[in-house]
Amino acid sequence: MTNKYPNAFNRRAFIAGGAAVLATPAISQDINGADTVEVERDLSQVVRRNASSFRTLDWRPYFSDLRNGAVLVDIDSRALHYWSQDGSTYKLYPSSVPLSEDLTRRGRTSVIRKVEGPSWAPTPSMKQRNPEWPDFVPPGPDNPLGTHALYLSWTYYRIHGTHDTRKIGRRSSNGCIGLYNEHIAELYAMTQVGTQVLLI
Repeated sequence: MTNKYPNAFNRRAFIAGGAAVLATPAISQDINGADTVEVERDLSQVVRRNASSFRTLDWRPYFSDLRNGAVLVDIDSRALHYWSQDGSTYKLYPSSVPLSEDLTRRGRTSVIRKVEGPSWAPTPSMKQRNPEWPDFVPPGPDNPLGTHALYLSWTYYRIHGTHDTRKIGRRSSNGCIGLYNEHIAELYAMTQVGTQVLLI
């Protein structure tokens, strides 16, 4: 049987193939190329835009008042909520959360210290699990606490930034709550020593 329109199939195949190539995500085109860091930044932008898909919450079911402001971390939805003391400011940030339930702590605590440019040292249990880790990391691009850290009243627990944006929105920490560096800088500016914190 002869094709009545001999060039029609070839044109359709060319158009379909071209569309498939154009639709291929940038990340699959050159994952090991020089633009890998830029690809990671693009992915983090996507996660930030998706923050609005998180459910906004009212503070009243969780806190009796907003004295000193309030931070609520929802481990399951991987989101951090902030309310200012006067209730005029509400922020919702995507976060990283602990890798497993045994590393997760829930309950009430508070901010006891704020550090811009924090240094980092692994906890004894981290060092036991990962003896190859350094004993101390100064502030800078290799520091796992990012640019800012809010120290909580629980030993070793912090809300901090991260230079590795792939961790946000995932179970990826050893117990702490991580935010994008620009988000922790904003939260750092709004919170104070004494800000109440609840992890659920």
